[in-house]
Amino acid sequence: MTDSSQTSATVWALTDDRPGNNAQVLGVAQATDWPIEERAIRYTPWGRLPNLLRGASLVGLTEESCTGLVAPWPDVVIAAGRRSAPVARWIKRQSGGKTKLVQIMFPGRAGAEDFDIIAMPAHDANRQFETRPNVITITGAPSLITPEVLLEESARWKDRFDSLPRPFVAVIVGGATRRRPFSQVDAFELGQRVAALAKSVGGSVLLTTSRRTGQSAEAAMLQSIPEPRHVFLWGNDGDNPYRGYLALADAIVVTGDSVSMCAEACATETPVYIYAPVHSTSAKHARFHRDLYDRGYARPLDETLEDWSHPPLNPAEDVVAAVRRVVSGQPVKG
Repeated sequence: MTDSSQTSATVWALTDDRPGNNAQVLGVAQATDWPIEERAIRYTPWGRLPNLLRGASLVGLTEESCTGLVAPWPDVVIAAGRRSAPVARWIKRQSGGKTKLVQIMFPGRAGAEDFDIIAMPAHDANRQFETRPNVITITGAPSLITPEVLLEESARWKDRFDSLPRPFVAVIVGGATRRRPFSQVDAFELGQRVAALAKSVGGSVLLTTSRRTGQSAEAAMLQSIPEPRHVFLWGNDGDNPYRGYLALADAIVVTGDSVSMCAEACATETPVYIYAPVHSTSAKHARFHRDLYDRGYARPLDETLEDWSHPPLNPAEDVVAAVRRVVSGQPVKG
């Protein structure tokens, strides 16, 4: 196992069927600059059981997922979300306690003491849990969007939008969540507002949607956003220009339903505006938006575009700093 003189460690990144979780896990893993092995895990219906029942085990994993979880065990496991927590805890036990566990987001109370680091978003507001010595708080979510990635994506996409007038207003659309809808009315209103902003500066709209947007909402947005525009709808064939939009946009409008999407938009230095109607915004997401506003990473969507910038949001750096401390035998909180 690593000691204070060691400069590298082996990392397993546990990825599952949730793209948002995977972006956070891989964002932190890649920021370590250590050797990374991705371990894809998939769940059976038993994966829905409470972690109190699953314990430190592989209960709820498919047989194929289990075949990749064998020795030699890594120095560090990075995972995200409640369902992966029993798997990470099982790996630590198999390693004899040597593997360090880094969990992004609250893993549940069961076995929380097994994790060396729990990186909890500040908007989750679990104040009692935050006082534990293995818990750090972060703003938003780690992501794969870095200055280096944006530079590469800018070079890759810059010639593809030559026919469109600048400035570019990118609109990144999520959609409905389990308890909050994203209606045709909301979609049409958002499209109208973005179109008006682009028109006011003589620019173009770059529109992309997600798997949660829905065809009716997509149709409403297409109806409300005239040319000039570039559109990539969820499920379209061809290269997804999402990162190109982030790299080339002069302003970014993002729906507030996704922590990951908002965090990725704020990982740029571009002005970010969040569309978050009260009726479709949970209390947790509202706390997250307020944190971004207070820290200068984003502003609420209004009727004008302003020329401003902000430092890139990169909570992965905070997590990695804690990981390096733990691997070298120091306390989690520096």
